[in-house]
Amino acid sequence: MHVSGSTVLITGATGGLGRTLARAFASRGAELLLTGRRAEPLRKLADSVGGRAIVADLNDREDLARLAEEAAGVDILIANAAQSSSGPVLASPLADIDRSLEVNLRAPIALARMLGPGMVEARRGHIVLVGSLSGRTASPGAALYNATKFGLRGFAHALRQELHGSGVGVSIVQPGFVRDVGMFADSGATLPPGVRTVSPGQVAAATIRAVERDRGEVTIAPLELRLSGVIGGLFPGVAGAVQRRVGARTMREMAEARRSGDGEGSTADRGSGAD
Repeated sequence: MHVSGSTVLITGATGGLGRTLARAFASRGAELLLTGRRAEPLRKLADSVGGRAIVADLNDREDLARLAEEAAGVDILIANAAQSSSGPVLASPLADIDRSLEVNLRAPIALARMLGPGMVEARRGHIVLVGSLSGRTASPGAALYNATKFGLRGFAHALRQELHGSGVGVSIVQPGFVRDVGMFADSGATLPPGVRTVSPGQVAAATIRAVERDRGEVTIAPLELRLSGVIGGLFPGVAGAVQRRVGARTMREMAEARRSGDGEGSTADRGSGAD
């Protein structure tokens, strides 16, 4: 479907990747509804792209229902918001587990459920779920984040089958490590030698292509990470051994940054985009 002239809802809009997505869709002629928890930056962004701000906390189910009501009739949903969930799961407070599941997995599913029927009725629409390569390959120290992203990928593929022939497309967009903005960039973590990053602009451009070409799954990552994703899906034991050797330090650094962060590192406004 064409982005130009479509009404697009972007969650997690005040995060770095969310801002990039908003500007990319606005440049293609979309009318934007932007949502996030932080009112002031959200409204500034909405003003800059000619969109409308809807302040909402995806961890609050009443807020989520209100967001769906205010966004009724949108043509495209970009479920981008996510919470960082790095760290040993056995040491995670249950409240953190609940929030991660609520924001990263339930909220996108619920928004698809609440906004999807209007798209089906119009026989026109697209649902984009922003996942991660963490939805293909498990990493030590990322069990909870893996759980939400594996679940999001499975939901996306099943929903795409359910909506086949309805005029509504579904895509899972999976970035690798994103530089400059997002969870990985904010953590200051270092990557193993030879592992490269992608830019926020690459993720935004791939998201637009997913909508316009009705792509079911799009991975935005360098070759070495694409291969690790394939191996992780086919040979999880082999991938696990490699991750323990080369990936543990990165996840540990991200977990440490989250624990000692500035209070914003685990919010849903950060957006996805960290493997």
